Amino acid sequence: MLGLPDGTRACLFDLDGVLTDTASVHAAAWKQMFDDYLRTRASREGTPFQPFDVKADYGPYVDGKPRLAGTDAFLRSRGIVLPAGGPGDAPDTETVYALATRKNDLVQEKIRTVGVDVYPGSVRYLHAVKDAGLATAVVSSSANAEQVLEVAGLTDLIDHRVDGVTAKERNLPGKPAADTFLAAAADLGVDKHEAVVFEDALAGVESGKAGGFGCVVGVDRLGHADALRAHGADIVVADLAELLENRS
Repeated sequence: MLGLPDGTRACLFDLDGVLTDTASVHAAAWKQMFDDYLRTRASREGTPFQPFDVKADYGPYVDGKPRLAGTDAFLRSRGIVLPAGGPGDAPDTETVYALATRKNDLVQEKIRTVGVDVYPGSVRYLHAVKDAGLATAVVSSSANAEQVLEVAGLTDLIDHRVDGVTAKERNLPGKPAADTFLAAAADLGVDKHEAVVFEDALAGVESGKAGGFGCVVGVDRLGHADALRAHGADIVVADLAELLENRS
């Protein structure tokens, strides 16, 4: 049923890149924020400006990770180590927190002005999952997940949400740690072996594998199917609708 193992009771979906195409919105916001910072830093230090490369930098350093962790990971990849900072930092402060906040502001602006694209195959799959009586949850590192679900019109198809806000409130480490997915399964009252994780990010499939879930489905939006398998995906599809087509 639904291309999933027998005994599945819950489906735990990442949001960006699995249900919605907000991954492209996030990638654009990351690039704008980092390029602004890197350009200013290069001008100040008299060094060449090397822009953020969405193809080379997005997947390895920021995709699927909490915003602060992604900001720090990319900067370190360029040999840049900044103070962590905190919520009181002004927007122009040179800290990880300030840069991450700028990125989030850009994402929210783009969601408001451009909107959110939803993958039609994912909507079909969500309806089939609900029709089958399975529980659903969104497990996302984003602090904007609630807003995205509302704008995308998916709220009624999701029973529960564990996102960046939840993780902060409950002190849950982000992906690739399994804690947010495990929390979602526990909140739904489902054993982890009866839950399936759906992820497009390498950090996300790692977290599903680490959590010992019944199955980890990798959604290949970026042409990295082999990498998804290597990081822990049991099944890899280009679109969730493939699972409906392949069911017996």
